[in-house]
Amino acid sequence: MTTTDEGRERRLTIGLSGLFALVTLLTGADLAIDLRHGLDAQHAVAEGLVVATGLAGALWTMTRLRAMTASARRLGRRTHELEADLNASRAEAERWRAEAAGLISGLSAAIDTQLERWELSSAEQSVALLLLKGLSHKEVADVRGTSEATVRQQARAIYRKSGLTGRHDLAAFFLEDLLGPRPDPGHYA
Repeated sequence: MTTTDEGRERRLTIGLSGLFALVTLLTGADLAIDLRHGLDAQHAVAEGLVVATGLAGALWTMTRLRAMTASARRLGRRTHELEADLNASRAEAERWRAEAAGLISGLSAAIDTQLERWELSSAEQSVALLLLKGLSHKEVADVRGTSEATVRQQARAIYRKSGLTGRHDLAAFFLEDLLGPRPDPGHYA
């Protein structure tokens, strides 16, 4: 439920509670006047039921209003907690980006140097970088505004010039040393 809907429901509940209280008050006053002038039992019971119903309605809507208020407070606290978590996550991500900026810049330069060593054309270098980012041939074609067939042809040229067998070897070529030594397979047994 949106804040606007909650506000509308709250106003409606307050209005309904006031209406029940007004009906109870007016009917109670009428019953008191009628009792002074003498009225029959049937009429007294009917007005008494209206008073009781009005009281019950007023109490019910007030209880509902209290529950809505408590719920709104809980939601407000939860929203505050989530905002704090989000801000902490953003700060952590920003800190990581700042710490890694030099490393990423160095890695990017090293990748560019290696692509030049393989004597890739600028189009092939662009395709190689997009493949390293994990894009499919179709996605690379969309990004570069070329056909998927052209991207496939450029990818084959990249693999041929680099001596690699495919996309996985291309990624492994650049990532292998970044991941550090592999754990002993017996370590997990």
